[in-house]
Amino acid sequence: MKKRIYISFLIFSLRAITGQTNVGTTSASFLEIGAGARSLAMGGAYVSLANDVSALYWNPAGIVSVVRPSIQLYHAPWLVDTDYYHGGSVVPAGRFGTLGFSYTAITMKEMLVRTVQNPEPDDYGEKFDAGSLAMGIAYAKNLTDQFSFGLQTKFIQEKIWQMQAKGFAVDIGTLFITDRGFRIGMSVSNFGGKLGMDGINSAVDYDIDETIFGNNDRIDAHLDAAKWPLPLMFRFGVSKDFTLPAKQKVVLSVDGIHPNNNVERVNAGIEYGFSDILFLRAGRSFLLIGKQNLTQSEIKASREQQEGITLGFGINYRIPRGPKLRIDYAVIPIGVFDSITGFSIDISF
Repeated sequence: MKKRIYISFLIFSLRAITGQTNVGTTSASFLEIGAGARSLAMGGAYVSLANDVSALYWNPAGIVSVVRPSIQLYHAPWLVDTDYYHGGSVVPAGRFGTLGFSYTAITMKEMLVRTVQNPEPDDYGEKFDAGSLAMGIAYAKNLTDQFSFGLQTKFIQEKIWQMQAKGFAVDIGTLFITDRGFRIGMSVSNFGGKLGMDGINSAVDYDIDETIFGNNDRIDAHLDAAKWPLPLMFRFGVSKDFTLPAKQKVVLSVDGIHPNNNVERVNAGIEYGFSDILFLRAGRSFLLIGKQNLTQSEIKASREQQEGITLGFGINYRIPRGPKLRIDYAVIPIGVFDSITGFSIDISF
């Protein structure tokens, strides 16, 4: 069994050296951002390590590791004056399994509507906004003392002005812990149908034959927007805890990622913990990327989106006779853009 697992991991690692890119060919790209300051500070290498509420994003099977009712809130000021939010709650149900609830959102401030007829509206003109939302319900259960399985169904919506796209997707995850303490995780995220914009802004007046004078040139018509698949992502990862003297611990984690809209890549992360109170973290996304069958421009584009070294820290604190708090902070370089900072708070009751 172990030999098969190691061979599978080797095959996936070799595949990560090859790949093709389909950037810009999927919808709901906000589903790829990531959730939780701890996981992002470790370079997103978290599919096997997911053992808190953020497992709802990375690997739903990981919520079986949450032994007390918990909630998590994560916020990051995102690109071009947008804000990214992710939150969730996990409720253990004993031998019946574990339930989880999550939401993900992108928001922005209102902007003035500009048209060809009115390219420079005044401050009292019509305004619009745009945003994305995903809400999910998850269930996970230990099938044995070493193997767990998780499933999440979620509703997805993207909206801009009076147009919106709606759909549903499923996340599936597994987690296996070997006799030697290796954690092996796999997940498939965003498995679902295609999304396409629809709304009253697609209503138009149409003239069937402009060469005929006097016919009805204002027939009610509807413009069909193209539908695009969701960003399907397969993750496979391995992690291991190493206990050191004086209440110290080091965690190493490596993930291989195969998306349907980008090159295959490898992420890696490390966490140092002292006395289960203070944690220091570092990681690297796009540590390795696939290059075979890519043009020079595609390789350049892939390198420009590499995030570089991610850093972060965390603090655990138990309120006397109250819940346990964990506050995490992460700094995430975004290629040609400035670094993004994010923070999350976990509360275990």
